[in-house]
Amino acid sequence: MQTHNLGYPRIGSQRELKKASELYWADKLPLAALLQEGKNIRLHNWQLQQEAGIDLIPCNDFSFYDQVLDTALMTGAIPERYQPLIERKQLNNIDLLFAMARGYQREGYDVTAMEMTKWFDTNYHYIVPEFKADQQFTLYSDKVIREFTEAKENGIAAKPVIIGPVSFLLLGKEKAAGFHRISLLEKLLPVYEEVLGLLQQAGATHVQLDEPCLSLNLGEKERAAFTQAYQQLHQRFPQLHIILASYFECYGENLATVLQLPVQTLHLDLVRCPSQLDDILAAALPATLQLSLGVVDGRNIWKNDFRQSLALITKAADAIGKDRLWMAPSCSLLHVPCDLDLETDEETLQPGIKQWMAYAKQKITEVVTLANLATGKDIEHMERKLQENIRANANRKTSAIIHNPAVKAQVAGITDNDSRRHAIFATRKIKQQEALQLPKFPTTTIGSFPQTKEVRSWRAKLKKQELSQQQYDELIAKETADTIRWQEEVGIDVLVHGEFERNDMVEYFGEQLDGFAFTRNGWVQSYGSRCVKPPVIYGDVSRPAPMTVKWTQYAQSLTPQLVKGMLTGPVTILQWSFVRNDQPRSETCTQIALAIRNEVVDLEKAGIRVIQIDEPAIREGLPLRRENWQEYLEWAVRAFRIAASGVKDETQIHTHMCYSEFNDIIQHIADMDADVITIECSRSQMELLDAFADFKYPNEIGPGVYDIHSPRVPSKTEMVALMKKAQAVIPAEQLWVNPDCGLKTRQWEETRKALVEMVAAAKELRQ
Repeated sequence: MQTHNLGYPRIGSQRELKKASELYWADKLPLAALLQEGKNIRLHNWQLQQEAGIDLIPCNDFSFYDQVLDTALMTGAIPERYQPLIERKQLNNIDLLFAMARGYQREGYDVTAMEMTKWFDTNYHYIVPEFKADQQFTLYSDKVIREFTEAKENGIAAKPVIIGPVSFLLLGKEKAAGFHRISLLEKLLPVYEEVLGLLQQAGATHVQLDEPCLSLNLGEKERAAFTQAYQQLHQRFPQLHIILASYFECYGENLATVLQLPVQTLHLDLVRCPSQLDDILAAALPATLQLSLGVVDGRNIWKNDFRQSLALITKAADAIGKDRLWMAPSCSLLHVPCDLDLETDEETLQPGIKQWMAYAKQKITEVVTLANLATGKDIEHMERKLQENIRANANRKTSAIIHNPAVKAQVAGITDNDSRRHAIFATRKIKQQEALQLPKFPTTTIGSFPQTKEVRSWRAKLKKQELSQQQYDELIAKETADTIRWQEEVGIDVLVHGEFERNDMVEYFGEQLDGFAFTRNGWVQSYGSRCVKPPVIYGDVSRPAPMTVKWTQYAQSLTPQLVKGMLTGPVTILQWSFVRNDQPRSETCTQIALAIRNEVVDLEKAGIRVIQIDEPAIREGLPLRRENWQEYLEWAVRAFRIAASGVKDETQIHTHMCYSEFNDIIQHIADMDADVITIECSRSQMELLDAFADFKYPNEIGPGVYDIHSPRVPSKTEMVALMKKAQAVIPAEQLWVNPDCGLKTRQWEETRKALVEMVAAAKELRQ
């Protein structure tokens, strides 16, 4: 029974890649040192998996930014605007990769970044490939071959991992009308053939082709593309063992097509969709097809239930034999932290909770243990491990720290009135105009302002008791006051306090809610060098005390202008946490919604008249298959409305969403009934507004006018042009002017310049 892994976290157990990348971007680290850090991380990951007993170890799962962007470089799918950087500036491939991901604004060049969006229903972001009708593909980057050779030279039984050709096209977007990107497949396949040929020459016997789009509802055209691609690749490389991997869902109606593909191993995500095993075993499987059973959860931090997994393994073994089974995580371990052994701080993570958890390193061991248990290898030692696992899972089910009867009673007592504002939006809008007295094209920011190293150091010193609470509060108060004064001077209409007291937009709230636990080293990659440390929701959720009132009320006391209260919404807190898997997610989300509702009501009582409840993850949480959408959207929208509906009509409720395609769920966005929604729009050049325009969205909208994920500073003219595009499809009286997202990760110099330009753009629009 072969063991293999689909991918390993690339950031390093101490976030070495993040630190090295950011030093390199700041011109404080030479390229050679950055490349060496990448090499160190790869070798560490490979050796760790080898020592754990994994038979086939992934390579090319490492990236300096994003695996889809790596594939765009591999295939030469480089947008034309970067050609001057290649030809005249002669950027190396690493700098070109960063320019495509982050934009390039130096030495007289001003090139915008490529669009970024969520990777299926995860909190990981990928760079969206851009395609045109006459797109040409060529082997531009040989990274996959170099990293396979590197692994081989280090004695690693490596399996190259590549985004498959059809998913690569489907994950991109057309940059002009009149063609469908799937029509580019014939031009793309020769590059894949060249890559596979070079890998085979280098000694590769197995290649994993990731086709996660097989988890989506596809049409006949897309399914035909899979048939064409894999028949052509098999004809060229009949001896190469192709592992076809999809994850995050069932194959669904794509299964019949998938089972006809000439591949040697088919991977199944049996965590997200255990029922598909019965469907596949009931089908007429090709006699030579092997099944990779993804039974270890690659997206959550809970310890595997060995008895549950062994039941699935036994079912498959009884049907087709153990010799045709492989053991694996459900998906790449990119989505979980590196090593639970690093969690040594018992104040941060109680041992009682830690015993229920597993990170990437531990999950690799679980894969090997399950294979050994299934095949009877080292049976005495494995039996001890099985009994330890049974005890840990039983302890979790009966633990007194998980269940709170009072919270369950509150959830059961929710009525329809609790999820409905007093008046309809048209009535609220009139009352809010009278109460708030905002100009046309009002300006605001999404919430956070730059958190400098100094600000972050205060928080660290407070935890180490190098600063007293009073000293810390004085520093935060001064930073907040300076930010309020600066916003007043610049002329922003609705101010924010800057969130200097907060770490992460989910972690900050989780730290103050019961039912949450926290880690010291539970970092995962969100995009590029951006890492987040998701809270762990282990039990029933409640709010013991106000969470944001103190600093928001303080900021409002400094100015006669409106200061916006800033909260993270229940769906986003759910999505961006590691969530308990012993009850429906909808129930956990409703518990969080009640806690946020209490905070909203307390903010209003404290005199805050504009309150933003961020829900950037509501689209991200949408199930991948359409047949499951309605159930999710009903409870997700209801949770937001529960959180937002406890205030007067005069109190203006904002929400924020980023990197989302809204067309399919626009009715449900409207059903959320937020007075103002701000959305990411600049990278898509306002294309995302089309959904709101076609729907005739009735409430107010702030389409982001500049991309905060790039360091480049846009001009007033550029922002005015974007708002003119918005004004062409949305009535002016509905429009706000704001950045795409929070400014926490930016530098003050670029932030000041960009917001001055933004306010100037709003003033010009008013004229």
